[in-house]
Amino acid sequence: MPDTQLLPHAAHKLRPRWIILGGLCIFGTILAVGTFMRIHARHQLHAVNVAALVPTVSIVHPGGHAADTLVLPGLLQAWYSAPVYARTNGYLRRWYVDIGQKVEEGQLLAEIDTPDVDLQLAGARAALGTRTAQRDLARITSRRWDRLIAQNAVSQQETDERRGNFAASEAARHEAAADVERFETLSGFKRIIAPFSGVVTSRATDIGALIVAGTATSQPLFTVSDVTRLRLYVRVPQAYAARMHEGFQAQFTVPDYGGRRFDAHLLHSADAVDSQSGTMLVQLVHDNTDNLLKPGAYAQIIFTFRGPGPDAPPSVRIPASCLLFRRDQTTVALVDGQNHARIQHVSILTDFGTELEVTGLTPQSRIIDTPPDDISEGDPVRPHEGQHAP
Repeated sequence: MPDTQLLPHAAHKLRPRWIILGGLCIFGTILAVGTFMRIHARHQLHAVNVAALVPTVSIVHPGGHAADTLVLPGLLQAWYSAPVYARTNGYLRRWYVDIGQKVEEGQLLAEIDTPDVDLQLAGARAALGTRTAQRDLARITSRRWDRLIAQNAVSQQETDERRGNFAASEAARHEAAADVERFETLSGFKRIIAPFSGVVTSRATDIGALIVAGTATSQPLFTVSDVTRLRLYVRVPQAYAARMHEGFQAQFTVPDYGGRRFDAHLLHSADAVDSQSGTMLVQLVHDNTDNLLKPGAYAQIIFTFRGPGPDAPPSVRIPASCLLFRRDQTTVALVDGQNHARIQHVSILTDFGTELEVTGLTPQSRIIDTPPDDISEGDPVRPHEGQHAP
């Protein structure tokens, strides 16, 4: 009987304990769940931070060789061009050809009136006659004294003097004959003739003009040019010098014929690079038998190259934005199979502006376009496939 009366009282005492124990369990559960969530969130934040540290990069693949074009300014020049000067003084008597006219080799272009040279020539011929007469007299005298010395009628000294006079007279006559030839040559220069067949491209004289030869201020009376072929001179950058060879075909345009292209081939090159400009002078030839083009004209020469030179190493094309400029060399950043960066040295063969032709890569290389400046060997990256290079 007493025991049954104590049970409700004991149960009344145990109820707060269960409540406290249950609250502790609930608190512990809440604490554990909160701790787990904080740790999970921390791990997620760390993973996000780690992922944020891995840069996303755009990948491009090298392109093969495509025809590249080099356009350079040049100058057309006549195959032959000769300024014709006067070789004697006088006044222009008459000219027979004007600019634009075709002439043949040896054709008379103009005549010069040379009164001074004509008088000097007449004087030289008169002097030659005098010297000839003196020579003949000395020769007769020398022969006469040779016969007298054989008869012991004169002395040996007198005979030697007569022989000496004859030799001196002969030398004086040769001198006078040379003067005659000199003035005859000068007199022949009063006829201005064409040195070769061509076109008269300039005339800088007129009838009655004073002709003064042999001075620094002398100007050519005519200019004759052979325009059946034209030379084109152009300076090629050193990067293309190795590709220039005899017979290389090129094209060019001139302003007066719009977009029409003319053919030319490389004839010679200077085979040396100018140290100041870094270029090599080359000479091309155009067949101008149709007489369409004019010497002295400005031209745009178009060189088309397909692939590298015969001795060039294997090369590919990449965008110029792929380059990494390091202190000791030029490099690019590649992505390997594990998505890690690899630094690769390259050599630039040709700079096309936005594109580069380089060696050290293959068409299968995965190149980072616009790589970060601080990228290093082995850095993880997140590649994004871009387009193939041209």
